[in-house]
Amino acid sequence: MEIKLSKNKPWKKWLGLSVFIALVSYAAFAVSSKATKSIDATSLSFQQVEQGALDLYTNAYGEFASAKERLLTAPAMGKVSEILVRPGTKITPKTIILTLSNPKLEQEVSKAQGELAQQKAQQQAYKYEQQNERLNYQGRIADIEAEIEKAQLELSVNENLLNLGVASKIELQRAKLAVKQQSKRLEFEKEKYKQFIEMQGYQLTQREITINQQASQVKLLEKQLDDMHVKAGITGSLQNLTVELGQSVQLGQSLAKVGSDKELIARLRLPQQLADQIDIDAPVIINTQKGTVSAHITRIESVVTNGSVLAEAIIDGELTSNSRPSLAISAQVFVKHIKDALYIRQSAGLRPQTKQALFVRSQNDLLEQREISFGELSQEKLLITSGLNVKDELVITDISQYNQFSKIALTH
Repeated sequence: MEIKLSKNKPWKKWLGLSVFIALVSYAAFAVSSKATKSIDATSLSFQQVEQGALDLYTNAYGEFASAKERLLTAPAMGKVSEILVRPGTKITPKTIILTLSNPKLEQEVSKAQGELAQQKAQQQAYKYEQQNERLNYQGRIADIEAEIEKAQLELSVNENLLNLGVASKIELQRAKLAVKQQSKRLEFEKEKYKQFIEMQGYQLTQREITINQQASQVKLLEKQLDDMHVKAGITGSLQNLTVELGQSVQLGQSLAKVGSDKELIARLRLPQQLADQIDIDAPVIINTQKGTVSAHITRIESVVTNGSVLAEAIIDGELTSNSRPSLAISAQVFVKHIKDALYIRQSAGLRPQTKQALFVRSQNDLLEQREISFGELSQEKLLITSGLNVKDELVITDISQYNQFSKIALTH
């Protein structure tokens, strides 16, 4: 069997070696080009890292609301007979919003007033009757006193006659007995008169209590009738009206809501992650688009809704001209004070609460790419948590097209 051996072709080896050298050279060139990329320094803007005290504020959004609100309800059953004010209208405490009619209530008021007048007339008649009774008692007392004087006179006469030997002792005893009897009678009559006066006082008091109760009932019914003219009760504006003309309403049914338009509070939605760090009485700066208003936090709810927590702030400063209930507002809420914070002025492309790969200028005119962590943004100052030192210069020009380079040379 014949075995044929193929001859080696040296040109193929040289071709493979040449391709390999070309690939290595291209890779080396690519690596070299990445490491030595340059950019004109005058085309870049830099922001220097600063260090110092920083008051950390968080952004919040919300709206103004009335500090005083009043729900108007039906004082009695009735029917809406008149609507005088529509939502949005300015009101005063005496402004009548609507009128309710109830003929039965009017009859009850008239009946109660008649009963009160009758009771007062009966009281006056009773006083005259009792005055006559007092006069009768006083007349009987006067008669008894006259009888006593007469008996004492007879006693004196009998004593004188007895001394003269004209009268008998029996007549003298009879005279003494008459004086004694009339004196006892006078004492008894005076005691009866005293008890009569006391009893009369109790009876008058009882009648006065009855009259006062009836007067209170009349006053209550009259107020109920007057309240059928439903008044605002506060200065502000009518916020909503929940009834229509001709509608029948029940006692206590909601009719309308009014609220103050000069005395306002701010209802703010705070970020959930910062709500626990915000204290009661924390300062707030509110922006109304026509100026700023100072305020302070008074209440923070514990319920989280869509990643935010509702808080209320009381206004401390003067309101702007466009301030009104339901006006959309933005606010800066104080979170905490950082004594030695690293921060940078906010620029386009720098995002709070993120990690970003950005270029930093080094001393040898190179731009070095670093991973930088940013914290909260407060009053145009962005907190730096890692990756930068004080006086470092951060490139704020958008050069994201060079992110594949770890270092970039600066040319002048």
